[in-house]
Amino acid sequence: MTEQLKGVPKGHVATIVTHLEMLEKPALPATNSSLGLGSWPNPAVEEYCALFRRVGEPWLWISRLLMEHEELKAILLDPAVEISIIRDGEEPVGFIELDFREPGQCEIAFFGLIPEQNGRGQGRWMMKQALEQAWRDGIGRVWLHTCTQDSPRALPFYQRCGFRIFKQETGMMQDPRLTGHLPKTAAPHVPIFS
Repeated sequence: MTEQLKGVPKGHVATIVTHLEMLEKPALPATNSSLGLGSWPNPAVEEYCALFRRVGEPWLWISRLLMEHEELKAILLDPAVEISIIRDGEEPVGFIELDFREPGQCEIAFFGLIPEQNGRGQGRWMMKQALEQAWRDGIGRVWLHTCTQDSPRALPFYQRCGFRIFKQETGMMQDPRLTGHLPKTAAPHVPIFS
């Protein structure tokens, strides 16, 4: 079979999105962390977006930054969306967002730390926290997605945690570094095609 390549228009970024799931709660090994985890009910849109940007800028996270204020506020206030904030002392350094809006399942919608915290072994602790919260009565599936703009360690990490790939898709978006939504220094591993 001949491979079909499609061109990426100038000013855009192409990506491969990988969707992963687990259908039963895994055995969760004990983990320790110097970080703290707390519930973050009804965060203010501005505070949420500031932390979202700090965590996601290296990976071109943009979806929530493009939403209208009221649309995002409705998600953040939805009782079926649960957000936990990760702190280093008093400083917010990451968050976990669980979405229970689909009956019987939980999407780990967002999961991440600010760049200064990456590579310190906190991921397994965070995932244990996320899965402990996600797997509850009535939940038969926990899922998430990652993409080629994410850290190259993300996909193998999720697989080591027990997630299995169930779908891949290709996508394209306007480059947020060229639209002014993110600085041009964001995601230096993703080429700017202008």
